[in-house]
Amino acid sequence: MASATRMGVLALLWGSGFLWIKIALDNGLTPGWITSLRCLLGAGVLLALAYGAGQRLPGLGDRRTWGRLAVAAFFCNALPFLLFSVGEQTVDSGVAGVMNATTPLWSLLIGLGLGTERPLGAARLGGLLLGFTGVLLIFAPWSAGSGLMSGGALALLAAGASYAVAFAYMARRLTGRGTAPLALSAAQLLTATALSVPALTVPTLGVVGSDGPGSSVLGLTVGGTGWPTWTGVLAVVALGILATGLTFHLNYRMIAEEGPTSAATVGYLLPVVSVTLGALVLDEPLTARVLVGMAVVLAGVGLTRRRPRVPSRAVEPAV
Repeated sequence: MASATRMGVLALLWGSGFLWIKIALDNGLTPGWITSLRCLLGAGVLLALAYGAGQRLPGLGDRRTWGRLAVAAFFCNALPFLLFSVGEQTVDSGVAGVMNATTPLWSLLIGLGLGTERPLGAARLGGLLLGFTGVLLIFAPWSAGSGLMSGGALALLAAGASYAVAFAYMARRLTGRGTAPLALSAAQLLTATALSVPALTVPTLGVVGSDGPGSSVLGLTVGGTGWPTWTGVLAVVALGILATGLTFHLNYRMIAEEGPTSAATVGYLLPVVSVTLGALVLDEPLTARVLVGMAVVLAGVGLTRRRPRVPSRAVEPAV
């Protein structure tokens, strides 16, 4: 019961991130500001937790670790956070959550390209094809007024692919570095904050097909909505503290105390949470196509994670 409650709380906090992004966008913040503030606030939470646990950041003289953190911060934080915010300018928050679930599909493709994944069997190949079929079903490129080639859809898919690149790199370059994980993650988010600063000065961060005028002074005006409202500011605070910093800590504890299987299960709940919150809070349309597409994507991801059964050895009868 306690494990299920912990998974539910983690899925709710993590999956709510797409809702907070949408609210912030609708209340005067641009993708650049959302990304930078999210990284900064998340880093603040992790720094406080790391300090309380007696963990310290890598030394300034450790250039190799900081260089690797810069690569990880770009692909795991700065770039995907920005792409999700860009995508949600024209795509519902619930759909963005479903696109987040495509990361294992991209990871499988990258692993095959790098030679780190074994050849695909029938089940995993079917899962890969099924997962991307679900993406096609959600965006319905054959439908008028929508399409997979829209800027928002491509930004969300690219965000999932960016996570996959980051995970592949971090598994090779950052694991086993001898630094406590909370401090290392805090350092990574601090680096991501610095990397996302240039996005603050971009005049327009709209995607293809977005309506209305672009942003103006330091990206603080979106579509003529003016300066951010307190609702938008509070949404970013919730995004950075709850859906970024705190969720990492809870996920880390779950892996440490209950194993990676329980933590991986949360990944299947995130799309359900994002779709539900989008429908209840933002009145986003809950169409049958999106629901079926989400189920198809998750089924495909489940098949790609299957592992072949090891045949049990026959037991010799005792003499």
